[in-house]
Amino acid sequence: MLGAVIFDFDGVITDSEILHLRAFNRMLGRFAIQLSKEDYYRDYLGLTDLDLLVVLAEKGLLKVPPEDIERLAKQKEEIFHRLVETGGTIIAGVRPFLRMLSENAVPMAICSGALLAEIGLILDKEGLRKFFEVIVSAEQVKKGKPHPDGFLLTLERLNEKRRSPVSPGQCVVIEDSHWGLDAARAAGMHTVAITNSYDAEQLSMAEKVINHLDELDISQLEGLCA
Repeated sequence: MLGAVIFDFDGVITDSEILHLRAFNRMLGRFAIQLSKEDYYRDYLGLTDLDLLVVLAEKGLLKVPPEDIERLAKQKEEIFHRLVETGGTIIAGVRPFLRMLSENAVPMAICSGALLAEIGLILDKEGLRKFFEVIVSAEQVKKGKPHPDGFLLTLERLNEKRRSPVSPGQCVVIEDSHWGLDAARAAGMHTVAITNSYDAEQLSMAEKVINHLDELDISQLEGLCA
């Protein structure tokens, strides 16, 4: 039985990944660091802002004291907010898919490595916040994807609102990266991968791989949980 659909945010609901990359590069420019699109999607896309900067520091690319990392992450967030004001659109097919789930009374949630302020900024701008009962963001978990903590917390919060709890096996997670898919599988949830950021071969660990959300209907989602 289908109990809930949990979405990643960047790369599934919004195409703001390129804005994140631009924000990082603007902030990192003063350190003579520029991430290529290829490197970002291959090595960093699934990481939180803090984790990405920590990795750059561990690689010896970002030469700053550890106590400066959080300050730089905040600067990147501020740049991202300015970019969203003129970009960060919703991916085609998202709106009708959300309406379809709503009409079928399927609970929806977001579990993302983005910050809550970033998620809320775009949802409010696009009028989509009403669809989601729960939003779990990067700062709410100690271990981000590929660890399952975020998905387990999302389910815990979904269950706070209902008498009959939803089990992990009744959840379908829609993700665009192998980090997210690994996290969902570790949480015991069913997985759908969408090829907005990576090709189908790189997402083959998912139970179902799609190119667009309109390829999914209620019967297919229920079938994953059967």
